Amino acid sequence: MTTRSVRAIRAACAVMVAVLAGSAPGPVSAQTSGPGVPADLDAVSYQDILAGHGDPTRWLTYSGDYSGQRHSPLTQITPENVRRLVPIWTFQTGTDTRGRGFETTPLVLDGVLYVTGSNNFAWALDARTGRPFWQYRRDLPDDLTYGASAPVNRGFGILGDLLFMVTLDAHLLALDRRTGSVVWDVELADYRTGYAATLAPLVLDGKVIVGISGGEYTTRGFIDAYDPQTGDRIWRFYTIPGPGEPGSETWPDDPAVLAAGGGATWMTGSYDPELDLLYWGTGNPNPDYNGEARPGDNLYANSLVALSAETGELVWHYQFTPHDLHDWDANHVPVLADLEWEGAPRKLVMVANRNGFFYVLDRVTGELLLGEPFTSTTWAREIGSDGRPIILNDGSQGCLPDPWGGTNFFPPSFDPSLELFFVTARETCSTYIPQEPENEPGRSNFGGVVWTDQEAGYGALRALDPRSGELVWEFRYPTPTFAGVTTTASGLVFAGDHEGNFIAFDGKTGENLWHYSTGSRIWGPGAMTHMLDGRQHVLIPSGTTLVAFALLEER
Repeated sequence: MTTRSVRAIRAACAVMVAVLAGSAPGPVSAQTSGPGVPADLDAVSYQDILAGHGDPTRWLTYSGDYSGQRHSPLTQITPENVRRLVPIWTFQTGTDTRGRGFETTPLVLDGVLYVTGSNNFAWALDARTGRPFWQYRRDLPDDLTYGASAPVNRGFGILGDLLFMVTLDAHLLALDRRTGSVVWDVELADYRTGYAATLAPLVLDGKVIVGISGGEYTTRGFIDAYDPQTGDRIWRFYTIPGPGEPGSETWPDDPAVLAAGGGATWMTGSYDPELDLLYWGTGNPNPDYNGEARPGDNLYANSLVALSAETGELVWHYQFTPHDLHDWDANHVPVLADLEWEGAPRKLVMVANRNGFFYVLDRVTGELLLGEPFTSTTWAREIGSDGRPIILNDGSQGCLPDPWGGTNFFPPSFDPSLELFFVTARETCSTYIPQEPENEPGRSNFGGVVWTDQEAGYGALRALDPRSGELVWEFRYPTPTFAGVTTTASGLVFAGDHEGNFIAFDGKTGENLWHYSTGSRIWGPGAMTHMLDGRQHVLIPSGTTLVAFALLEER
């Protein structure tokens, strides 16, 4: 069977929708199909996005607002009534991701959901029924590199009447949100050398911010800003410096090494509009497991970078894992909060990192305020006075966390009323064996292999005190999981596990209050919640399915 035939079958399957009310539209065309979204929609402004959760019927950016807290002010669903939560419709995408998950966060406004899926499918759905208004499918090339190994997508950005989506062949698209048709299409980088793009764009005032995937290839990471109307690039920040630039002294004096240094930027960052600063995590240096060809700390890999949103210039950085040898990317959602710290108000950024440590930094200056382990990692147990981890085990004294790390890209959440940071933690046991890297464009370049004890691992939802990093409570899962976390002002925490359970917890105590078996592991997403017709809806992607929940109506 040809690739084109497979795509045609997948496209046809993608409109087979299992909904409790409504049915799918007619046949799918090569690119876009469906009747379109109703025309009487208001354009989305920057002020709308800046308002965050001010309108509870909307969710307009990946984390819900710019802070990355993934905390909803909604209170209709509570710890007392969450047991009445039931599925009200299910949307079957008809497209899946081998070995990964349905990682998107839907956007919603005016009763319409905007959803991206695996293999660069996308849909506009009726939020009441799950019925598609339109479907988009990108005609991808047959020779994808990184995009073939992780054909995922984490969501849209939105501004005006345009939706912004990145693609597995490393492009940025603007779609008309009423029809799903392409308005403009720009190339970010050459996918044939190893680049791809998978994150949800972050939309600011007059800019669409995106990052790049492919750090396991001979690529050089970057963060870009684009004009939302034209697609013209406004600025680019390279996460691996060029020869003679600040940070290049942490690499060999070899332009070829720097040009293939990795440092991918594949997870959506956060934004402080008052400071006009972007906060973005960066990935591993290349090659992953063999550091002989790249002695030094390898800036700005495995770091949090704070950039001027206006110019893209670096304001400050903090490197979590100098000279990483374990693929412990720092591609996490940075969580911004204003808290009292040692008796004085501070503007903070919090990160639960793949290396197993929880960090709190001053987001104005980058000063490290706290670094404490939130897992049982033996790699290090403290951060020195110089801000660097004190390495206890380089792997020669027993197992280390696996390459997926103590946590990963799946979003954490912060409840400002409880003042608790919630994160999905992973406890694993792996051995790393370096090998000679291939250093060939278009081919993965790990520079080693990893052996993992599959019987030793487990997962946990952990609630951390952000001032001390201490564990307040945990709920253990039978296996290491990849589900994100969302909290609500009623005191609920929504999370999930690798066994496919979507779970609601009491944020104060960690009590498991409710769960629903989705039938497939929850890999990557956190829940999204919004109000519609006076009812609070909660949505979770799982496997090939998007499920919407609400409280069972009393009759």
